[in-house]
Amino acid sequence: MKKILAVCLAALMVLSLAACGGSAAPAAKTYNVGICQLVQHPALDAATQGFKDALTEKLGDSVVFDEQNAQGDSATCSVIVTGFVSNQYDLIMANATPALLAAVSATDTIPILGTSVTDFASALAVDAAADGSLGMNVSGTSDGVPAQLYADCVMELVPDAKKVSILYCSAEPNSVLQADQFIACMDAVGVATEVFTFSDSNDIQSVATAAVEGADALYIPTDNTAASNMTIISGVCEPAGIPVVCGEEGMCSGGGLATVSISYYDIGVACGEMAYEILVNGADITTMPVGYSANPVKKYNADYAAAIGFTMPEGYEAIG
Repeated sequence: MKKILAVCLAALMVLSLAACGGSAAPAAKTYNVGICQLVQHPALDAATQGFKDALTEKLGDSVVFDEQNAQGDSATCSVIVTGFVSNQYDLIMANATPALLAAVSATDTIPILGTSVTDFASALAVDAAADGSLGMNVSGTSDGVPAQLYADCVMELVPDAKKVSILYCSAEPNSVLQADQFIACMDAVGVATEVFTFSDSNDIQSVATAAVEGADALYIPTDNTAASNMTIISGVCEPAGIPVVCGEEGMCSGGGLATVSISYYDIGVACGEMAYEILVNGADITTMPVGYSANPVKKYNADYAAAIGFTMPEGYEAIG
């Protein structure tokens, strides 16, 4: 009996060794993800970091990022994403509207997730489904905040406002959209608005100088060019004592008074989670609704408030 048992054990050991020494288990798949960020500034940086953190937490070393920054140039976005397509990456993350548009022009097959995009359907000139999906190889997370919240913010800060100037880059479609929506909200309460646009960073100072003249407040939407040049804008607005309402927290901390802001890191994380579902679980991007932040928060820049001698009303949280 002992001899039979020994033979059985020996056979099991041989089989075990054969299994271990035979064909190895298949290596885990490595996912190559291209990230095209329009320009470096705190909001977009936070969204990119959130995206990377979310995917890295789930995939570890199995995800490889090719992260590139276009330094504010839309043409460079096209060069970057064309490289991603040539390398046949598994997914492209486009951070900001010009990066998204470049990616869509470059491929209709590789999944594209946008983030820091205010209105996907308007930017892409498509009709979104009722659930917010786009029916194409594009989805992502929006940084959109209802224009009415910014209008309410202006009226809380300057209840007697008669004229509000609006400042943004004419080359950014989402800025145009936000401005139009804001104007409609101000029209509804009888406050005049005047639009001042610049085409690039070279004429920001002169345009901002014109915008503050005769204005009771200034509104700047989530505009990437403005966000990258808030030091210049603040250098004009702060001496003039103008309350500046910005589209997001990074802009506000760079030289504005108040904002209704979302967490760009959080929308980046949500975008990363969408990427995981596409890459690993085979989710169909054509049916994935665009995501939005559910928690916009009213915040203010204490340094700017002190500099213009402004006392904030209740309900605003100081930017840390």
